[in-house]
Amino acid sequence: MPFQRNIELGRVALVNLKADKLYGKLVVVVDLVDQNRVLVDAPGIKRCIINLKRLAITPIKLDTGRCPDAAALAAAHKGAAAEFAASKWGQKIARQSARKTLTDFDRFKVAIARSKRSAIVKKAMA
Repeated sequence: MPFQRNIELGRVALVNLKADKLYGKLVVVVDLVDQNRVLVDAPGIKRCIINLKRLAITPIKLDTGRCPDAAALAAAHKGAAAEFAASKWGQKIARQSARKTLTDFDRFKVAIARSKRSAIVKKAMA
């Protein structure tokens, strides 16, 4: 089975290096610089060259040409962001960020709900 996530124009990627200022953002590859670097762009950020080691390539590809203007990219990126949020990967990231924002009391409520659910399951299995 051939590799499906190739680096190509219009490919959506997630910046995955924590030290990078774009960490956690979805960007679109708009041009290839060399074998290790690409030019990326997204609404709300300035176009920049980024190393491929800092990117996690998604299976989403947009039909944009080389170096599209900001309006065309913003329209295409909106659909890609919604598609990514609906994917398992996007749901996992949303779940992780929601868990990060829990307070101590929220974690306590989750623990109580788990124990109640476990008791219901044990009762049903017996």
